[in-house]
Amino acid sequence: MHFLTHKIEFPDVSEASIEGLLAVGGDLSTERLLHAYANGVFPWFEDEEPILWWSPDPRFVIFPKDLKVSKSMKQVLKKKAFRVTFNKDFISVIQNCAYAKRNGQSGTWITENMIKSYSDLFDLGYAKSVEVWQNEELVGGLYGIDLGNGLFCGESMFAKVSNASKVGFITFIQNSDYKLIDCQLHTNHLESLGGKHISRLEFQKYL
Repeated sequence: MHFLTHKIEFPDVSEASIEGLLAVGGDLSTERLLHAYANGVFPWFEDEEPILWWSPDPRFVIFPKDLKVSKSMKQVLKKKAFRVTFNKDFISVIQNCAYAKRNGQSGTWITENMIKSYSDLFDLGYAKSVEVWQNEELVGGLYGIDLGNGLFCGESMFAKVSNASKVGFITFIQNSDYKLIDCQLHTNHLESLGGKHISRLEFQKYL
């Protein structure tokens, strides 16, 4: 495990631990975050912890061509019960992701500093958001990083109403031309949408 200094550089991702932990420390400056994502590294840590940087092997991803839309979801989309927008309310999306209650988690890894840093990336055009509305209320959404290389690095999603985040995610993929969606780590939710593991080496090729 490496401890970061004021320098932006990260160690080679092959030096990550078995769990995928690559480095500790540093900051959440836009420069460091962009450098991290460009090298397949992302921050993930609890509020009381130092900043932890990860590069897991294998990596969980979705190839847009392999997106799975179940019959029930096709019906939900057909009913048009939700309205989906892009990049209309980034700050509300990331704040809702931060405060959403999740199974097995007592706190949040989306700290106030992280909200500030990713909002700065949004202002610079690198962070993207998807908003899902029902009766003009924000009921779901997701956000992530787009470096302009055909890869979208998904960070987090939330839903206040059943199927809201799925509708946003599916609509986002179907209206984009990404080669790969980086989901970072496995979840049953993302696996149901077509997610699968690839090796870190294969993932790095897409960068």
